[in-house]
Amino acid sequence: MAVKGNLRTPIVSVMGHVDHGKTTLLDKIRGSTVADGEAGAITQHIGATEVPIDVIVNKCGNPALRDKFIVPGLLFIDTPGHHAFTSLRSRGGALADLAIVIVDINEGFKPQTIESLQILKRFKTPFVVVANKIDRIHGWNPQRNMPFVASYNKQNERVKSELDRKFYEIVGELYNLGFNSERHDRINDFQRNVGIIPISAMTGEGIPDVLMVLLGLAQKFLEANLHYDANIPGVGTVLEVKEEKGLGTTIDVILYDGTLRKGDTIVVGSLGKPIQTKVRALLKPRPLTEIKSEEKFEQVSSVTAAIGVKISAPGLESALAGSPVRIATPETIDAITQEVQSEIEDVQIDTDSMGITIKADTIGSLEALVNELKKENIPIRKATVGDVSQRDVVEVAAIEDPFYAVIVGFNIKVLPDARDKVQDTNIRLFQNDVIYRLIDDYKDWVQEQKELAEKEMADTIIKPGRFQILPNCTFRQSKPAVVGVKIIGGVVKTNLDIMALDGTIVGRVKGLQSSGENISQAKVGMEVAMAIEGPTVGRQIKEGDTLFINVPERHAKRMENEINDSLTADELETLDAFLELKRRGNPFWAK
Repeated sequence: MAVKGNLRTPIVSVMGHVDHGKTTLLDKIRGSTVADGEAGAITQHIGATEVPIDVIVNKCGNPALRDKFIVPGLLFIDTPGHHAFTSLRSRGGALADLAIVIVDINEGFKPQTIESLQILKRFKTPFVVVANKIDRIHGWNPQRNMPFVASYNKQNERVKSELDRKFYEIVGELYNLGFNSERHDRINDFQRNVGIIPISAMTGEGIPDVLMVLLGLAQKFLEANLHYDANIPGVGTVLEVKEEKGLGTTIDVILYDGTLRKGDTIVVGSLGKPIQTKVRALLKPRPLTEIKSEEKFEQVSSVTAAIGVKISAPGLESALAGSPVRIATPETIDAITQEVQSEIEDVQIDTDSMGITIKADTIGSLEALVNELKKENIPIRKATVGDVSQRDVVEVAAIEDPFYAVIVGFNIKVLPDARDKVQDTNIRLFQNDVIYRLIDDYKDWVQEQKELAEKEMADTIIKPGRFQILPNCTFRQSKPAVVGVKIIGGVVKTNLDIMALDGTIVGRVKGLQSSGENISQAKVGMEVAMAIEGPTVGRQIKEGDTLFINVPERHAKRMENEINDSLTADELETLDAFLELKRRGNPFWAK
């Protein structure tokens, strides 16, 4: 009979970029045992692969290691990307005890790799970096299923040198992200250094090292956290909510403490009040089958931590990925329901009165997204779990500020009626399955919109201009006066009023010509013919006069306060001279 003090299997999350070999690694760990005549020794769970200690010791080729380890093996969470890590939670922390971050040694870090590392840093989770695809290095001589160092020593010097070069690029990238790292076989203190394990998931090289290092980390740093009690009611986390043919809505659960039995009453977190329901069936895949295509499940009467299992029960439609699953009795159901409710509400999402609207697939993802947006000082008006609905679109469409009339969605879908509604509105929709890329896309768009707005404002605003009437260049005295002028500051456009140095309006620019061609504007340094409606040369204006374009007060104020940075040096100088003239009679003009 199990007693408190048993060590459960450590839960390992496999993270990294989409094509860098997560599935291949797990397939190699699962499949190689079939070739070794160990079929069934590795147990397949829902969304997880359990590798017992004996299998690991055998794969490492040293049976004497068996007595060194007291953990029963390793349980790999098998879900796409880092989704499992952000969505699986236990008692307010990440459910995974350890993590593997896979990186293609030939491609280096990608956005999802960096995102995985940031998440691990935030949760302070021990991890190793697995540098995969060493077999793709030109000239590599594969040594199937060998430990890395044994395989490395069989390579020629050129291949070793190329691997070392690529390896230290990864060390450098980790250093830039705040991690000290080194090759796993050269590390004495795994608390101070991240171990990097070069492998080939295709040939099996280095995989014994991965299993051994993970076991060592679990034993050294996690022993205190791995105790479980098989006699207590089961405690777990929802991995995924799925529709299954003939079963309706089911939940895939990782059970991390206690025992769960068919017929138990469970409380499951949801978007509304927690669900109270009774377990109709506990389902496990057949041994060594591919989970994603599994249709035939084995019914079991009970399961004990740590394990992945599918639960069939009524009323699971609104169950929430990432939420807790707890067993309850008639005496404890109210208290446990309150605890589950509190655990969901404990994911603190502080919102602002104005800001963007965000959606995510799970509680953990939502919390991660909020955390990163807060770092960027991006205000959040509303943060919820689930796909984008028509109601979301209607709410956001009513927001007047264009920078906040935005929905940012992580790993979610837009429901068909909502997508149709988006077409009829001015709201912006951002979707991605990488949080950092999602935030960068929003920030880039905001910057782009601000630059466009500044350009539009600059195009419509009347900018300062100063010019001088050239001597001996009067071609017509009046109606309109036509004179030669030199632009000595800013820009002069047609259909703008002209102001003399005493502040009086003396006329209006009717036309501009350069080399006999009509032009709409003349810039500093240009000499052009100007037609001026209103004055007579020799009376209101004279050859040699310096004149200004008359800038309206509200335009002058905006140039001083809002678009100052977009003015050229001569435009700024001309504006200052113009303001000095205007403020002689009114010190507060355009202030």
